[in-house]
Amino acid sequence: QVQLVESGGGAVQPGGSLRLSCAASGITVTNYAMSWYRQAPGKERELAERITTIGGSTYYADSVQGRFTISRDNAKNTVTLQMNSLKREDTAVYYCNAHDRYGTDYWGKGTLVTVSS
Repeated sequence: QVQLVESGGGAVQPGGSLRLSCAASGITVTNYAMSWYRQAPGKERELAERITTIGGSTYYADSVQGRFTISRDNAKNTVTLQMNSLKREDTAVYYCNAHDRYGTDYWGKGTLVTVSS
């Protein structure tokens, strides 16, 4: 059974930092394109960052470019999202996603990030 478990969410002031982790079981993260999506209140889920399987190339949404960094720890089978210079508009539920070349998607249950003073 595949499980993606996010952790590290919480409340932080604008300008602060948080580090989200996604622990995978039942799959090997190196065989998947691993992504972080987010869904703000009243909005649709959007892609924040992705790290691909081949070469580990990354994709960043314009809204997080230069502030967020995705990385993968193959030994721990985890994916991490380092979020710096957080803004109020980063407030959202953050979801971990694993996508393979056959079109299969797995999702975590999400972790809430609240940026507020």
